[in-house]
Amino acid sequence: MSVTDDILKKVGEKKLHFSLLDPEDQTPQEAGKLSKLAEDIGSSAIMVGGSTLSSSKQVDETVKAVKENSNLPVILFPSGAKFLSKYADAIFFMSCLNSRNLGFVIREHVQGSPFIKHVGIEPISMGYLIVEPGMTAGKMGQVDLVKRDDLQTAVGYALSTQYFGMKFFYLEAGSGAPEPVKNEMIAAVKKNINIPLIVGGGIRSAKTAHEKALAGADIIVTGTTFEKDKNVEKTLREIIKAIEE
Repeated sequence: MSVTDDILKKVGEKKLHFSLLDPEDQTPQEAGKLSKLAEDIGSSAIMVGGSTLSSSKQVDETVKAVKENSNLPVILFPSGAKFLSKYADAIFFMSCLNSRNLGFVIREHVQGSPFIKHVGIEPISMGYLIVEPGMTAGKMGQVDLVKRDDLQTAVGYALSTQYFGMKFFYLEAGSGAPEPVKNEMIAAVKKNINIPLIVGGGIRSAKTAHEKALAGADIIVTGTTFEKDKNVEKTLREIIKAIEE
């Protein structure tokens, strides 16, 4: 079964949690340990990527360490064509829909797609929308941020993603955001699309994760929980339990 089919099957059964590891924020050894922890607690996939990567070697070493320590699918979450890894299982082949830079909309994809085909990584098409405050992802992605209360624009982007035939739609507030995407926006988007909705950025507690899942998120992504929480096991366990409930 492909990674995409496996995710879609699981989404039909329950809400999911994905763990995001940024190679800039921990060593490969630490990433390996964290991926094992995530698998044991109940995360469904490991995403590897970040907005400020400096080399593909970083990505390679992190992906290899994750795969040595975990049986979860490893999905690249790339910021550009030069940060791909042949060791991953899949890649979010995502268009940053509200970027002013065509590189992040399509041109990086043109550069990276031959490599993806050559090494056999599974592409998972996704529309990626960055919402206020956006944080580093918004700055590096050169985006026109969608206002937190602009539900109509968010719905328009989500429907366009679905109509283009993409498999997933991702609402991103930015890693470390003081506030996550609003529940009202999540609910409005979910009401209008038939593809899975991923939500990330600023989700640091079980209460917040539960609210986002209840509002309509099919998959919750957390990343800074790993980077900053001294009680990461307890926090992550509570988040995943809250999402599944």
